[in-house]
Amino acid sequence: MKRYQVEIARRAVRSMARLPRADQIRVRAAIDLLATEPRPPRCVALVGENSVYRVRVGDYRIIYEVIDRHLIVQVVRVAHRRDAYRNQ
Repeated sequence: MKRYQVEIARRAVRSMARLPRADQIRVRAAIDLLATEPRPPRCVALVGENSVYRVRVGDYRIIYEVIDRHLIVQVVRVAHRRDAYRNQ
């Protein structure tokens, strides 16, 4: 089974640090699972983007890009669902 390298953007790391501790643990666990299954059954492809997906973890969304050529999962953003899709 292929194992992807997970890269987390600085912006996502800062967002995770602001989450309550219990949510940090859940989000981190979900990100770790992306290394073995970059497109889990509950992921949703974002419309208008190539290879960009989101995974729901409670009230939070993990938005990430899968680069199959290089076996990389790049976590772009971790945000509350009300803020996840706003351009900032």
